Amino acid sequence: MPKMPVFQESCAEQIQAQTIIIIHPGSKNLRIGRASDLNPYMLLNAVARRRRPNGLVHQDSYLPPLVPRTKELTQAMEESRLQVSHTLQSCLQSDGRRRYATPPQQIAAFNRRSNPEIQSQTSFDWIKKEQDVIVGDEILTLNPDDHYNIHFPYKRGDLNVHSGPGGSLRSVLADLKTIWEYVLTEKMDIPLRDLKHYRVVLIIPDIYHRLYLKELTSLLLCEMGFGGCFLLQDHVAATFGAGLGYACVVDVGEEKTSVSCVEDGISHRNTRVRMDYGGGDITQTFFWLLQKCAFPYKSCDPASRLDAMLLDQLKRDFCHVDLNICGSQEKTFPVKKPKLPIENYTIQVGDECLIAPLSLFQPELFRVTGAHCVHIQKRSMGDSEDPHDENYLRETSRRGMKENLEQNLELQEETAIPSAPGDEEVVVDNVDSAPISLNNRELEAPRDFIVGPQQLLGLDHAVLQSIDRCPTEDLKRKMYSCILVVGSGMKFQGIGMWLHNRISLQIPYMYRAEQMDVITMPKEIDPGMTAWKGAAILSCLESAQELWIGRQEWEHIGVRVLRERAPFMW
Repeated sequence: MPKMPVFQESCAEQIQAQTIIIIHPGSKNLRIGRASDLNPYMLLNAVARRRRPNGLVHQDSYLPPLVPRTKELTQAMEESRLQVSHTLQSCLQSDGRRRYATPPQQIAAFNRRSNPEIQSQTSFDWIKKEQDVIVGDEILTLNPDDHYNIHFPYKRGDLNVHSGPGGSLRSVLADLKTIWEYVLTEKMDIPLRDLKHYRVVLIIPDIYHRLYLKELTSLLLCEMGFGGCFLLQDHVAATFGAGLGYACVVDVGEEKTSVSCVEDGISHRNTRVRMDYGGGDITQTFFWLLQKCAFPYKSCDPASRLDAMLLDQLKRDFCHVDLNICGSQEKTFPVKKPKLPIENYTIQVGDECLIAPLSLFQPELFRVTGAHCVHIQKRSMGDSEDPHDENYLRETSRRGMKENLEQNLELQEETAIPSAPGDEEVVVDNVDSAPISLNNRELEAPRDFIVGPQQLLGLDHAVLQSIDRCPTEDLKRKMYSCILVVGSGMKFQGIGMWLHNRISLQIPYMYRAEQMDVITMPKEIDPGMTAWKGAAILSCLESAQELWIGRQEWEHIGVRVLRERAPFMW
């Protein structure tokens, strides 16, 4: 009976996978499901709470909000639009012919004459809700006149902590608990009292905030009562989902774009960078471009949920980076408003459909939604609960290094070593080039990520600079050979080829011989699912068994167990 053990093992793995929950929260959507599921449940990562009488109003927006357009801003964006437009016109189609574009004035003339065709049937009615708390997609059909506050617990790729109503860390964690418990009980039929029999993997941002991770672990183990948990960075999860041992991971979400280099399940800290723009900003830029061409649906307001959803849909339907599509294209779309007849619009669109996605490479066009910061992984400022945190380790290793250095110098008295001031600091910290003094202001500034004049970093430059910060030449070579694109914000036909070409043109000469792969559809699955899939795969591996943190040890040892057990450098 030689086959028996294999059968038992796969059976045990299968049973185990059914009791592991994978949670991947994003700024717009939440993906959650069992590790054994083919696909997770996906819903709007938001909660609506009925407002108290005379309570403060707070409504997080569906799309990143527009900023007032000054003359200077409009002029700067117009210059950027022309730059992209000229680049497109200098491109060739696949048959070698030059691309051509219909002038925006000609498209605008058509759109000004376009009147909607009004259908007889009415669209739908607002849904009247009795509950005080509503979770997920049902929020979209709530009547704006019903008194609900709407909260998205994640914004720009991290917890949405702000100074308004419901913006404290406690409130955000309470919203997450509400959303997660709703899905577990209503969609997955898991009674909350049974959570002690389940373990959970929470996918966290590649650039993380230590305090938030501590609070999220407590939420899962102590407040919700899961039997065990571990945290996994989204970029590391993505490499598992794509079945790759190493990759420069480019993750374009709804409100953030992040890049880092991952090898053997470790994201190199110095290579991590996150920009505050994503798919939602592309939608708003596309709307600005449509308005320049006399968008006939005049009353469209991206601050209203229904119009925001419509614009998001138009972006998905119309935008692409297919250089063979030239000139103006005729498109139709319906506008559905509650209690009103459906209106069908016919419009012409031209290169706006390519310029909007290409804003990722010309991020000045994202200034329509304001300033966008560039984030890096900051050093720990110390943790009272963790006396052996990284500052302690760095200081002791520096002391040890210094002693070794002094011993070596004694041994080599004959050979004088030229020593610059602060030499041992350079030796110790060549792994992490942050300034040593912890009260140094530079800790807050992006280290070595060179941003443009508007403090903006385009996607191609982020990739090049991320790879350039890998510790060895060999690793840089590997990263140039494999660029993995994940997330739901960059699903445009042809954009992977554009990224490939942009990087090929700027790649340092010594790495040009490498074959470069830009993977946009890993294993033919939706790139928005890659990280979730990867976490599900990793959670069932035998090597993952030592990552789990139980409730008792968390309550007993606290944050130190995260430093010792987490699959990333704490």
